[in-house]
Amino acid sequence: MIVRDISWLSFNARVLQEAADDTVPLRERIKFLGIFSNNLDEFFRVRVATLKRMIEMGNKAKMHLEINPQSILEEIEEKMMEQQQEFERVWNDILRALKKQKIFLVTEKQINKIQQKFILNYFNEEIRSNIVPLMIESIHGFPILNDKSIYLACKLSSKDKSIPQKFALVSVPPGACPAS
Repeated sequence: MIVRDISWLSFNARVLQEAADDTVPLRERIKFLGIFSNNLDEFFRVRVATLKRMIEMGNKAKMHLEINPQSILEEIEEKMMEQQQEFERVWNDILRALKKQKIFLVTEKQINKIQQKFILNYFNEEIRSNIVPLMIESIHGFPILNDKSIYLACKLSSKDKSIPQKFALVSVPPGACPAS
């Protein structure tokens, strides 16, 4: 018997195979990795969450399962470990291919002063007014987050440690950062 959740992971493995195919243009390979990741986000939000609820409900669940949801989750975990390793391998392969084409992904520690100034100005002029940090210490319990939104978890502190560190969530505003 083929369990639908495992079958779905097999489909997503096929998306990962497209990303691994070095005859596919690099830009498309990166898109396939993005599709793979987006698919997994939805899979965990919907399917894995449902299986976990079924386990919590036990015999109270009004659903017929051919197989134990716990064993499905264990199989999902096993397949996900394999797929994550493959994802890492493919991503590293893509990074090497990009490097051969003189395309580099850099961190903030690898940029020069002129680039730093440009980024800071861009942030101050285009982004800053669109973000509002949600201070975690000022609310009771964990906040309700919007589905399909991207959040940055931030640790706020002063260099001289004169102010106690705090934690915040910052919602990344959609459309504030153009893709091109």
